[in-house]
Amino acid sequence: MTQPSFGLIGLAVMGENLALNVERNGFPVTVYNRTTAKTDEFMATRAKGKNFKAARTIEEFVKFLDRPRKILVMVKAGKPVDAVIDQLKPLLEEGDTIIDGGNSLYEDTERRTQDLEAKKLGFVGMGVSGGEEGALNGPSLMPGGTPAAYKELEPIFTKIAAQVDDGPCVTFIGPGGAGHYVKMAHNGIEYGDMQLIAEAYDLLKNALGLDRKQLHEVFAEWNTTDELNSFLIEITADIFPQIDPDTNKPLLDQILDAAGQKGTGRWTVVSALELGVTLPTITAAVNARVMSSIKDERVAASQELTGPTGKYDGDVKAFINKIRDALYCSKICSYAQGMALLAKASSEYNYNLNLSEISRIWKGGCIIRAGFLDKIKVAFNENPQLANLLLAPEFKQTILDRQGAWRDVLATASQLGIPVPAFSASLDYFDSYRRASLPQNLTQAQRDYFGAHTYERIDKPRGEFFHTQWF
Repeated sequence: MTQPSFGLIGLAVMGENLALNVERNGFPVTVYNRTTAKTDEFMATRAKGKNFKAARTIEEFVKFLDRPRKILVMVKAGKPVDAVIDQLKPLLEEGDTIIDGGNSLYEDTERRTQDLEAKKLGFVGMGVSGGEEGALNGPSLMPGGTPAAYKELEPIFTKIAAQVDDGPCVTFIGPGGAGHYVKMAHNGIEYGDMQLIAEAYDLLKNALGLDRKQLHEVFAEWNTTDELNSFLIEITADIFPQIDPDTNKPLLDQILDAAGQKGTGRWTVVSALELGVTLPTITAAVNARVMSSIKDERVAASQELTGPTGKYDGDVKAFINKIRDALYCSKICSYAQGMALLAKASSEYNYNLNLSEISRIWKGGCIIRAGFLDKIKVAFNENPQLANLLLAPEFKQTILDRQGAWRDVLATASQLGIPVPAFSASLDYFDSYRRASLPQNLTQAQRDYFGAHTYERIDKPRGEFFHTQWF
């Protein structure tokens, strides 16, 4: 076997699958896991007969790699990544590269990049999306760092990434923490997508009374459209027919309505607040998961707080189509917010992000892969300085044509007492963005009244500030 130059640390499922992907594409791999039993199990089962070399110690792992070494670290984000890096640093030589493929906070990646580059070591913070299946068969990869470090890794990354009609789903994202920042924003958009789908499901089930067979049919049909064809819609359709073997009832109905989260959605919202970018749909999605987590409190409240009930009594098929339109319009707004955040971060952190190329690499492999990402790619390719996705001709016309249906859905949800926080936040975003005047003139007057914070005037140039001695 050829001496590997590529190594992987961390043999949980994502690590194992990425290692198998790399080896399958022609690159021998050395693997190491802190727990030796895990390494032995992998070598005896999934790696058997393949071009793998197993190391029992970190020193042996480094020794087994040809230079320049390329080491992918797949351990839990945070302190475990720092611990592995600290172990590797004294063992590596100039020109070797460490790749962090976990969901690390971009600020940690910036710090690690500066530290390792000062020691003449390469560091790449790489977002990896696609879950276990993507890791094995082709993920979307978002590597950030130095162009030189990426160049060393490009032959491997382009082979293991998902392949779509216009190339592999990987590109050099930008310097420092750019790759992990883009992955964080990807996950924020994913939160928004999932919440919007959940709200559409809630309306279809509880406003229209659709059963699981009908729900499957609706989502399966939506997945055939150019607008909503996506991985998340596809798996949603697949979920409804699944029967729980223990109860012989629909499995979905046996799942507790308390959603978990690992933090990337919250990081996205925090970063947006720090940069002054509005993300109402993604924020609503994060809040919805938090609200879902207080299950016992909600159950108790349901015994005391009342509201409207009932079913929609109009044309069911027509209303299903309105929900579809509301979902698509809201989805456009959610992506518009995510792209606006990336544009601001690119400017603020000098990432020089290519939003068209980022849209392209999200077309395959990743969780938010969807047909309409090609339209986003085209929109930013035609106008790289596009201020907001809502202003792209196709998306603008789509919302102008369908906003009536969107508003009808929200009105009906309100009348029936069905919460649709992400749908509502998306429409509020659209309505706020399209208005030349908002009521924050009153907010600014209040601030000046109680705190002398000053204000600008509509009849004076921007940047001139005034204060009034109020009553």
